[in-house]
Amino acid sequence: MIRGALTEEQRELVRRLKRAGMQKNVATTLVFIASKDETISRDIEYATGLRQPEVSISMQELKNRDWVTKRDIKKEGKGRPVHGYKLKKSIRQIIKEIESEEKQRIQVIRDNLKAINELVKSIY
Repeated sequence: MIRGALTEEQRELVRRLKRAGMQKNVATTLVFIASKDETISRDIEYATGLRQPEVSISMQELKNRDWVTKRDIKKEGKGRPVHGYKLKKSIRQIIKEIESEEKQRIQVIRDNLKAINELVKSIY
């Protein structure tokens, strides 16, 4: 794949995930991995234009959320080990989790606005 290989629809999904509170690099990494059966960090870097530390941080967040799995890939010679990454859940399941989080966030905002209005009524 070439640098910037995400489609326009995928880039729009990244923008929407960012609006939902996800960090841009995490969203970009998630969207790219979702388009592959399995991938390695170098491929993520190359296709998305992210640097190695950005991919590593994004992968850590995705692992912490239990959305990806990592497996060691045997390689010849010396150097850093190569890891294969793939989604642990389908992208649709992940989006359902994000949707649930967003609904909870909306409810917190509604509850806060209601409390503000009640306080204003009681004070003024």
